[in-house]
Amino acid sequence: MEFLQTIWNSLTTENEVIVNIISVPLIFLEVYMLMLVYTALLNVNGDKKQKLMYVISVSIFSIFSRYIIPSPYNAFINYIIIFLSIFFIFKTTIFKALACLFVPLLFTALIESIVTKVYFTFFNIDYMIGANIPIHRLVVNLLVFVSWILLIKIIKYFKVNFNSIQVLDKKKKISLILSTVLGIILICLQAYVTYFYYSVLPLHIVVISLIGLFTYVIVNIYTLFTVSKLETTSTNLEEAQLYNKTLEILHDNTRAFRHDFTNILIGMNGFIENNDMEGLKKYHSQLLEDIKVTNNLTTLSPKVVNNPAVYNVLANKYYKADNLGIKINLEVFIDLNELHMKIYEFTRVLGILMDNAIEASKECDKKIINVSIRKDNRKHMQLLAIENTYNNKDVDTEKIYEKGFSTKEGNTGLGLWEIRQILKKNNNLNLYTTKNEEYFSQQFEIYY
Repeated sequence: MEFLQTIWNSLTTENEVIVNIISVPLIFLEVYMLMLVYTALLNVNGDKKQKLMYVISVSIFSIFSRYIIPSPYNAFINYIIIFLSIFFIFKTTIFKALACLFVPLLFTALIESIVTKVYFTFFNIDYMIGANIPIHRLVVNLLVFVSWILLIKIIKYFKVNFNSIQVLDKKKKISLILSTVLGIILICLQAYVTYFYYSVLPLHIVVISLIGLFTYVIVNIYTLFTVSKLETTSTNLEEAQLYNKTLEILHDNTRAFRHDFTNILIGMNGFIENNDMEGLKKYHSQLLEDIKVTNNLTTLSPKVVNNPAVYNVLANKYYKADNLGIKINLEVFIDLNELHMKIYEFTRVLGILMDNAIEASKECDKKIINVSIRKDNRKHMQLLAIENTYNNKDVDTEKIYEKGFSTKEGNTGLGLWEIRQILKKNNNLNLYTTKNEEYFSQQFEIYY
C-alpha cells in the first residue's frame, strides 16, 4: 500500500525526472500523429519503411534536442529537421514539404493551446507547475492525441486534402510559400509566448491570440481552395476545348467513313469478283490506314491520357502535326498519374521530343510519328517511345545533345540539352537514341 502511495505521490507532484521519462514515448506518438495528419491532408505517399524511418529519425532528434538545445530554440531546429526529413524521406517537392510542416503545426498550436488552457484553468493549476506534474502532463498529452485522432477521422471522412495546390502556377506557389513562412513565424511566436508568459497572461488575451491565429488559418485555407479551384476550372476548360476539337475531327471522320461505306463495300466486291487478292490486300491496307486515324483520335481522350498536363501537350502536338500533314500513331497503356518522376519534367521531355519529331518528319515524303507510353514490369520501368521518319541519315546521335547544336537554321538547339540536364538531376531516368533507314527513335525510360 505504501508503495502505491509513493507512486501516486510521484505522479501528482512536480517530478521532472518522471516527466522526462514519459516524454520519450509521447514524442514518438506525437511525431507519428503529425505524420498521419499531413499524409492525409496533403496526400503524401510513402511505404512502411519510409514512414518508420521518418518517425524514428525525427523522434530521436527531437529527444536529443530537448535535452541539449535550450527552449524555445530547439523548436526552430526541430522544424528544420522535420522539413528536411519530409523532403528527403518522402521525396516531395520543397513546397509540399513546407506545407507538410506548416499545416500540422497550425493545428497543433491551436489544439494544444486550447486543451492546455482549458485543462489548467479548470483545475486552477499554474501552467509551468502543471507541466512538470507527470499525471497532468500525461492527461493533457492524451487529450491532444485524442483531438488529433478526431481530426484525422474528419479529414478522411470528408476526404479533405490540399492536393489541388499542384495546379497552381509558379507565382501563386511562391505567394503561398511566403504565406507559409509567415504562418510558421506566427506559430513560433505563439509557442514562445505560451512557454514564457502562459501563467501571467489573462484568459481573454490568450483567447484573442488563439482566435487571431485560427482566423489566419481559415483565411489562408479558404484562399488556397478558392485560388486552386479557379486554376482547376481554367485547366479543365482548356482541356475541354481541346477534347471538343478532337471530337469534332473524330465526328467528321466517322461521318465521312459512314457516307462512303457503301462505296467501300462496292470497291471490295470488285476485287472479290475478279479474284484479285493482291489488289484486295492493297485496298484493305489503305482502308486500315484511314481507320487508324480514327483510332488515334479515340486514344487522344482525357480518359485514356488521364493527366491534364500530358493530355494538353499531346493534343497540341497532334493538331500541330495534323496541320502539317503528319500522321501520329498514339498508344497509351499506363496511368499517367502514377509516373515515377515529376509530371512537370515529364511534360517538358515529351514536348521537346514531340517538337523534334514533328520538325524532322515534316520534311519527309512519308510523314509518320509513332508515340507509345507503356510499362515494362519485367524491367521495372515506364517507357515513352517516340519514332519518326527523317531525311538526315547522317545525324550524329551524340552531338545532338550538345548545347546550341541544331540541324535547322534559326533553332536554339537547347531542347535535347535541357533533357540531358533533367537526366542529370534524376538517377532513375535514361534516354536512348537510335536510328535506322526508316525511323529516328527516342526511348525515354523511367525506372522504379
